[in-house]
Amino acid sequence: MNLEFFIARRLIKGKEHKISISAPIIKIAIAAIAIGLVMMLIAIATGVGLKQKIREKIAAFNGHVQIYNYDNNRSEVSVVPVSKVQEFYPDFNLVQGVEHIQAVATKGGIIRTEDTFEGIIAKGVGKDYRWDAFEEYLVAGRLPDFQGDLNTEVLMSRTMARRLQLGVGDDFFAFFLKDDDPAKTPNQRKFTIVGLYDSSFEEFDTTYLFTDIRHIQRMNQWNEDQVGSFEVFLDDFDSLEEKTAEIYGNTLSDLDTQNIRNKYYKIFEWVGLFDFNIALIIGIMVIVGGINMITALLVLILERTQMIGVLKALGANDWSIRKVFLYNASYLIGIGLLWGNGLGLALLWLQDRFRLFKFPNPREYYIEYIPVNIDFWTVLALNAGVLLLCLAMLLVPSYIITRISPVKAIKFE
Repeated sequence: MNLEFFIARRLIKGKEHKISISAPIIKIAIAAIAIGLVMMLIAIATGVGLKQKIREKIAAFNGHVQIYNYDNNRSEVSVVPVSKVQEFYPDFNLVQGVEHIQAVATKGGIIRTEDTFEGIIAKGVGKDYRWDAFEEYLVAGRLPDFQGDLNTEVLMSRTMARRLQLGVGDDFFAFFLKDDDPAKTPNQRKFTIVGLYDSSFEEFDTTYLFTDIRHIQRMNQWNEDQVGSFEVFLDDFDSLEEKTAEIYGNTLSDLDTQNIRNKYYKIFEWVGLFDFNIALIIGIMVIVGGINMITALLVLILERTQMIGVLKALGANDWSIRKVFLYNASYLIGIGLLWGNGLGLALLWLQDRFRLFKFPNPREYYIEYIPVNIDFWTVLALNAGVLLLCLAMLLVPSYIITRISPVKAIKFE
């Protein structure tokens, strides 16, 4: 154990057995570090969690990348079919990082009941459809089963069901215009609701109805190997733009691609602001904690002026004495970080486990509860960053030690 660390430990232990004027200020500084770290952990966990949940919901309805015919002009309704006989289907092995690909088709229609009606987009899905994400959004009934013969089961949003005054087990009629001649008698289909979902995305919940893709194929007079588009899921969202370009390069010239970031650019622009907000909160908390530590350090220096004079008289150089106080400050910062980690991670765990805090208006944030997501390396980097930045801020005020004269300091009271 070196001399500076030994003196710092004695300085700390001395305060434990003696009431000093610095004690309240030190406690305030420790509390500021702890509270600041709690705020930073909450900001990062909720910001990242909300971004991740919004991405997951948009991807659940669209995939990460869509492949469709150029003639559809990025329409929400499938007009010109795409053949399922593709080199990239049913396994997209041409591009690394593709997790899943599925074929879908959409068609606009109207649901009419005795009392009201609603415009819809029927999304036809098949045996390859990925239902994993919808298990979280399912609020009543079950997911439809399209593995066997053609059936009339559908998955409807709770919002749409309420407007139509329908529930699980109810039957209804839907009408679809014929694309070749809208003036002709529309196609009529009778469906049965087997499940209700709620994604909190009003744009999706008021629009999409999930049915068997074979209904869309029959109404559009398509062959079994013709679909509206393909939806591609990636295993890494951060590589979205790069993989979109790779997917485009590995498809035929008459096919186009679009990713969800471009399709819903307004939402992702809003989500991108989360990073700025997180950085702003971290910056403010570090400054507040650093200022409190500077105040505590100056008080410690003032309180230990005589000790500084004695150490200088014994031959200690300025940097050695500065290190004594920096060691002491790092110890105090460490206490604050310990309390901050304990309290912050406990709150995040409770929120993740029990979802105690919810948004007052889920439709504004596309989710009912406040999601949290944080990992070990983020916590470690945050703690190391706070410690280093606070110590860096303390280097300047510790310079005051070099201006203390040994003779005046020993006489100081």
